[in-house]
Amino acid sequence: MADNPIHITLVTLGVADVQASAAFYETLGLKRAPASQEAVVFFDMGGVALGLFGREPLAEDAGVPPHGEGFRAVTLAWNQPDEDAVDDALARAVKAGGQLVKAAEKVFWGGYSGYFSDPDGHLWEVAYNPYSPLREDGSMEL
Repeated sequence: MADNPIHITLVTLGVADVQASAAFYETLGLKRAPASQEAVVFFDMGGVALGLFGREPLAEDAGVPPHGEGFRAVTLAWNQPDEDAVDDALARAVKAGGQLVKAAEKVFWGGYSGYFSDPDGHLWEVAYNPYSPLREDGSMEL
């Protein structure tokens, strides 16, 4: 085992308008962390933080070009305790200003899932996985 095992501690999304994106996630129920500033907003998501930072400054920080559209080859997942909760979460995201990308349906692996995108096009899967129950705190048990 490595001396410093890998843990995802922060997911940062590059966004067009930090404050508008923050408002979207606040409408979904997240609470802005005290470390937030005008140019970067953080949310505690139960052990993993979500950060919102301007798309261009984030690209500059990483030393890569800021352009690029379409599928980004990554999705974020928000697992739910049952199928009804999946439908409710998707409706909540759309009501908050997200876009329904794929309505929830039974899927080949035995679960139930659908997708929405946030105002910047970041894809979120909302899923019920009967083989990976959620702990009491909402985290996934593998």
